[in-house]
Amino acid sequence: MSAPANCQLIGRWRIVEADLWDRDHLDLVDPATITIGADNHGEIAFGALQAGLDLSYGPNMVFFTWAGFDEMDEVTGDGSAELLDDGSIEITFAYHNGDEATLKAKRHPSSTAC
Repeated sequence: MSAPANCQLIGRWRIVEADLWDRDHLDLVDPATITIGADNHGEIAFGALQAGLDLSYGPNMVFFTWAGFDEMDEVTGDGSAELLDDGSIEITFAYHNGDEATLKAKRHPSSTAC
């Protein structure tokens, strides 16, 4: 299943804050980002984490499972991203059997909704 035509979350988002980590941690390697593709796949990177996302879509929300590496250790988890009234997204991000964080992201300036 690909993204519905009215999914407003497609694109690249800059992660700007988190409840568990400060900005220095989020941007440890590169600027923290989440990319939500229209092809059931995406990516997230913050701190030392880099992971691929498997997505399912709604008009104002996506759900995902993810798998990747954090400090060279294999990690997995799940989460969701929801469009807020101010145009940002709130991301619930959970490590399998580990931490759960709430992240906030704003649309990357070079990304537009489809």
